[in-house]
Amino acid sequence: MNGGNKTLVLEFILLGLSEDPHLQTPLFLFFLSVYIFTLVGNISIMTLISLSPHLHIPMYILLYNLSFVDLCCSSVVTPNLLVNFLIMNKTISHAACIAQLFFFAAMGSAEVFLLALMAYDRYVAICNPLLYAAIMTKATCVYLVVGVYLVASINSLIHTLCAASLSFCGSNKVTHFFCDVPPLLKLSCSDTSLNVIMLVITAGSLIVGSLVFVIISYLCIAYAILKISSSKGRWRAFSTCSSHFISVTLFFGTLVFMYVRPSSKYSMEKDRVASVFYTIIIPMLNPLIYSLRNKEVKEALTKLRQRKFY
Repeated sequence: MNGGNKTLVLEFILLGLSEDPHLQTPLFLFFLSVYIFTLVGNISIMTLISLSPHLHIPMYILLYNLSFVDLCCSSVVTPNLLVNFLIMNKTISHAACIAQLFFFAAMGSAEVFLLALMAYDRYVAICNPLLYAAIMTKATCVYLVVGVYLVASINSLIHTLCAASLSFCGSNKVTHFFCDVPPLLKLSCSDTSLNVIMLVITAGSLIVGSLVFVIISYLCIAYAILKISSSKGRWRAFSTCSSHFISVTLFFGTLVFMYVRPSSKYSMEKDRVASVFYTIIIPMLNPLIYSLRNKEVKEALTKLRQRKFY
């Protein structure tokens, strides 16, 4: 008990995307299809890069890790969402909720850093092509990726510890389909000012800082491309970063909408829709974006098919 008639909350009810019983089956089938495509697409990219020695370069090492992060991010959220479409008791324990929050925040933070690193990789490749091999070595890329996971885990741990310290003694209905910081703050009956400050400082600086870094990188890339005399050379340079540009635009656009805005504009209903986009839809789209618009990936896939056939 937490005083009076308030009972300490030991589990939460995830209200999901819709409480309409007629929509549960269609939504289940739709998100099951999306999740299957996500698994197949990202595992295929990772397998293709692993089995193609000529793709063992920084650009594709980063892409491999992006696929891994997308796979993990979707797997943290989607299976539980699918189960909740089929059952009436949509509860999740306090411990499981905190665990889901940690892994989701870690993978989300890692994706932000990886996209920024991929922008830097393209900046070096286009703006300093003669120094690319010296700057972006395999060892440097591995160290950067390890740093990404380390910093992302620390950032996630901060938010997780802050959320775990909160008291929940009123409603246990989470107006969301997974455990995220904002909906949990809405339910807490303790002082959440520290959590809000940490969310603004860490999430804001992480997203805005990475976005500014990406924008500066692409401004330099655009300037370098415009200086290329031939139209064929400009197109070739642009094609090397077009897939990443599309992915960055989709991902950061939804993140800015979710976390970098005034609290007066906060709406749980709108956030649930935005969350679907960056937790479930984008992890499915990234393999399509990188495979359909990347000549080397398509060539590696063709060679792998021919090797298996022979």
